[in-house]
Amino acid sequence: MSDAQKKQLHDYLVESREALCWKTEGLSEYDVRRPLTPTGTNLLGLVKHLSIVEASYFGATFGRPFPRHLPWWDDDAPEEADMWATADEGRDEILGTYREATAHADGTIRSLALDAPGHVSWWSRPDVTLHGVLVHVVAETSRHVGHADIVRELVDGQVGMRAGNSNLAPHDGQGWVDHRARIEAAARAASR
Repeated sequence: MSDAQKKQLHDYLVESREALCWKTEGLSEYDVRRPLTPTGTNLLGLVKHLSIVEASYFGATFGRPFPRHLPWWDDDAPEEADMWATADEGRDEILGTYREATAHADGTIRSLALDAPGHVSWWSRPDVTLHGVLVHVVAETSRHVGHADIVRELVDGQVGMRAGNSNLAPHDGQGWVDHRARIEAAARAASR
């Protein structure tokens, strides 16, 4: 595979990372932390989780361990500790850790060829390549940015990849109310 293909995958990852960080901007400490789904999905938790994803998959997998210990994944950590922020964990601290993890990951991505071998001990097929891990992390990050998009929309209605860049139809408040009512009516009609 070519350097152009590696750059394309890396660019998708960088774009998703930027969207995730934007989802946390301009919100109160409560709103950036509060659980908005039955399973507790919240914005800072998604950032914490993806910090571990980046640090582990692009770190130890390729013999380049992340230089800092992330206790959120320790056996004695609170349940799902990588998916929520305690009151003592600062937003800047969590975002800073994410930026450190992504910078470390970028170093791995830039320095290795796509066919560079790695090892993910918890996978059923643990012998991997940078290409396979890069595809996996792009997919996982994109999935969690989708979660973040929904959570942010529930908090304040903001959607899209960055401020002022919604990929949705341009509706005002009433336009969205009307649109949602059409969808609800179709769902009710289909269920009869």
